[in-house]
Amino acid sequence: MHRSRRKLLVSATLASLPAFAQDARPAWPQKPVRLVVAFAPGGPADIVARLISQRLGEALGQPVLVENRAGAGGNVAAQQVARGAADGHVVLLTTSAIAVAPGMSANPGFDIEKDFSAAALVAAQPSVIVAHPSVQANNLQELLALARGGRLNFGTAGNGTSPHLAAEYLFKVLAGVSVTHIPFNGGGPALQAAAGGNVELVNVALSPAIPLIKAGKLKAIAVTSPRRAPALPDVPTIAESGFPGFEDRTWVGMFVPSTTPAAVVARLNADVERVLQLPEIRERMAAIAFEPIGGTPQAFAQFVRSEAVKFAKFVREAGIKAE
Repeated sequence: MHRSRRKLLVSATLASLPAFAQDARPAWPQKPVRLVVAFAPGGPADIVARLISQRLGEALGQPVLVENRAGAGGNVAAQQVARGAADGHVVLLTTSAIAVAPGMSANPGFDIEKDFSAAALVAAQPSVIVAHPSVQANNLQELLALARGGRLNFGTAGNGTSPHLAAEYLFKVLAGVSVTHIPFNGGGPALQAAAGGNVELVNVALSPAIPLIKAGKLKAIAVTSPRRAPALPDVPTIAESGFPGFEDRTWVGMFVPSTTPAAVVARLNADVERVLQLPEIRERMAAIAFEPIGGTPQAFAQFVRSEAVKFAKFVREAGIKAE
């Protein structure tokens, strides 16, 4: 084929392709991106959102605006985003609570498989059981003995969050004790209630609890990681405390409506990945006991499905009901 004719054919073919096929970075975003956080300020989702939002905005070329929409264990924000525009300008940032919803309720207001695309797994960290200083227990076995002798209550970031399910499974199924759950609209409010003596215990993601533990306003009983947390090296794990193999982590991830263009999901994922590789972000995450994760949208979607199976087991065996 004549060289000039071949060149014209190639040019015509390229011109007929969608814009994102010619440029792996689609013409998005075209306005500020709203990062809808499913929990109140002060909890793990909010902490991660505010930690990465500025750098993510720089990568995207548009501001990333953090908007807290707490309620129903993260379901209020999930419903809002699922029903919103699928153009990538509204992104849900939530925790492992979104994988709990299918097992907790026949109708949480959204279908995690049909209504969302998993965009980016951002970070994860263990939870910690903390107690008000007046609670006469300094380790998990003492706490369980106290629970057997009378009623205790524990707060979490909300009904259906992974710390809620993990604590119910630990107390009811593994230890065989009754401890009353009190849900809050985020880890921050739950911790403040415990520090103020309004609840005796809280099981919550580690990072928001660290300042209160170090200030002596709360005492740490046990962490849910398989190994001790570097941020609290003197605090034993639940596995060390009589329950080998016990492990639970709160993860934080981004989701968009399922009809969002694949190129936009890929772009968001790639830019989150870039942000997570920045030394300053990794250092700041380590300082608050978060592990940056990353990975492809496909790997994240598969992980979410496996988490949903795990949490459905917790709900079933502990007899947890939607409150």
